[in-house]
Amino acid sequence: MVTVVTKLVHCFHLGRRCGQYTMNQQITKVTEKPPFDRSSSQDSMDEVSMEDYWTELENIKKSNENRQEDQEVVVVKEPDEGELEEEWLKEAGLSNLFGEAAGDPQESMVFLSTLTRTQAAAVQKRVETVSQTLRKKNKQYQIPDVRDIFAQQRESNDKVPDGTESQSVRTNENKYRGKDDRASSLVVGEKELILLVPEEAPASETDINLEVSFAEQAVSQKESSKEKIQKNRGDDGPLPNFRLPKDKTGTTRIGDLACQDMKKVCYLALIELTALYDVLGVELKQQKAVKIKTKDSGLFGVPLTVLLEQDQRKVSGTRIPLIFQKLISRIEEGGLETEGLLRIPGAATRIKNLCQELEAKFYEGTFNWESVKQHDAASLLKLFIRELPQPLLSVEYLKAFQAVQNLPTKKQQLQALNLLVILLPDANRDTLKALLEFLQRVIDSKEKNKMTAMNVAMVMAPNLFMCHTLGLKSSEQQEFVMAAGTANIMHLLIKYQKLLWTIPKFIVNQVRKQNTENHKKDKKAMKKLLKKMAYDREKYEKQDKTANDADVPQGVIRVQAPHLSKVSMAIQLTEELKASDVLARFLSQESGIVQTLKKGEVFLYEVGGNIGERCLDDDTHMKDLYQLNPNAEWVIKSKPS
Repeated sequence: MVTVVTKLVHCFHLGRRCGQYTMNQQITKVTEKPPFDRSSSQDSMDEVSMEDYWTELENIKKSNENRQEDQEVVVVKEPDEGELEEEWLKEAGLSNLFGEAAGDPQESMVFLSTLTRTQAAAVQKRVETVSQTLRKKNKQYQIPDVRDIFAQQRESNDKVPDGTESQSVRTNENKYRGKDDRASSLVVGEKELILLVPEEAPASETDINLEVSFAEQAVSQKESSKEKIQKNRGDDGPLPNFRLPKDKTGTTRIGDLACQDMKKVCYLALIELTALYDVLGVELKQQKAVKIKTKDSGLFGVPLTVLLEQDQRKVSGTRIPLIFQKLISRIEEGGLETEGLLRIPGAATRIKNLCQELEAKFYEGTFNWESVKQHDAASLLKLFIRELPQPLLSVEYLKAFQAVQNLPTKKQQLQALNLLVILLPDANRDTLKALLEFLQRVIDSKEKNKMTAMNVAMVMAPNLFMCHTLGLKSSEQQEFVMAAGTANIMHLLIKYQKLLWTIPKFIVNQVRKQNTENHKKDKKAMKKLLKKMAYDREKYEKQDKTANDADVPQGVIRVQAPHLSKVSMAIQLTEELKASDVLARFLSQESGIVQTLKKGEVFLYEVGGNIGERCLDDDTHMKDLYQLNPNAEWVIKSKPS
């Protein structure tokens, strides 16, 4: 890929000097092959020819000329020294380590104690930068001395925890520790936090290991296989068939966790992403959009959150803009076998007129969709994405998405994209998911529409990455590098979309640890309060200890289903018992019609213990999960909309 880009840049400048530059001619010179044959289904051929990308870029420029007067420009601010790190600490949930909120590290105590070595190093680096910046500015804020926190953590690691929650959460970490496992430190104040770090688990090349921190895996790979990583840099071969190994405690997907736990997941995902980029020597710079006046109604050029607010007044619970859904629906009505779908643009003047008509009639329900040709609908869909006031991949993380191309291996690129998807705002993430699912359906008809995965990626990449509203200027060479890189990132997003919406198990385990430690802290506070109030402390402890298993024998769980005919059932745990089996037992008690309606609408949830709430996938082995979280309750219910 790098070689192709270098040749493209050279040809571009040569063509301009001769005054004869045309994109299609230069592509032919670079590849030294006949013009691209769209009947080929080999993605490797498509990767060499960038024709679709540049054609789409030209179409975008023509479209922008027709609509320039209507566009709002979002100003992007590059943070000053220290501001970037300060903002990062806020985004990571660690704002109380500095500034006016500093001085009471209790809120961060548990959080910091669960970090891996590389995560801790990422936090330390930002804390030190903020501390130095504040001192330079003669501010009186100080980074708190939290040595006691880490001292307590080291002590607690040497003790057997109460119950089995923390122990079971640590099981997978211990499993990967080897004889070379080393302690690492996070220096905050004048003391160090010692953290033991697991090594990467042995895995086949196509496995994605979600049990061990991605950054820790990168450290292991750098130490053990530098030659292999160097060899893979810029590799343009066919994408591997990555898979997730089966996890007996169940795979956790975005949307499966309660809001409070998902917030913790996002904090950890940002720290992990930063740690991964730090380990691999890639700069991670977040940008910030300066708030300006944007449209507060309409369809095009309206913030996603505003669109969803007005859509939810029409259709309760809508998570994807109605206009976005309707445009996809209109394209599919025309048949996904249409050759050149997404690549062939609609007429610019007609698109402009359709936009104006949609703005006036869409919500009134009087717009005539029969008048919209399929290619027009595709152009409107891409226009909608481009004209979002802030990019679909968000202002904050657009550069981080672009930087994925600089990571050495495809696996690390996929890991980074996984963390970035987690970090997107809900509205952006849900809309991106709907888009990627649609694009995959287009690709599924590639034999007829001649749109392979790489064709689609090249057409869509400029619409997601070369966002005109950012007002960013780049050199010609940067533009070529960006073209190749973003097309490949788009390809990864489409191909691995099912993997990208998974929450890594090591992050879920860190959340479990935090919840366990917070529970212990709350329990101690409650005991102290009860003692002050002269309650019978011994009686309270006894009740607390036996609350969960008062009427349930060992090896049996009681499952609640308040909205089904059978509201409660005691179920014996076996090695083979899965979440789907538990659901089947309850649904078998329902009448035929109700059983059909409920299937696929109700799910088994793990509630409480060391997790807030978690929706279980069908293949979750209940005995293994029970051992991980013995204090949980088990409830069958619908997913919230």
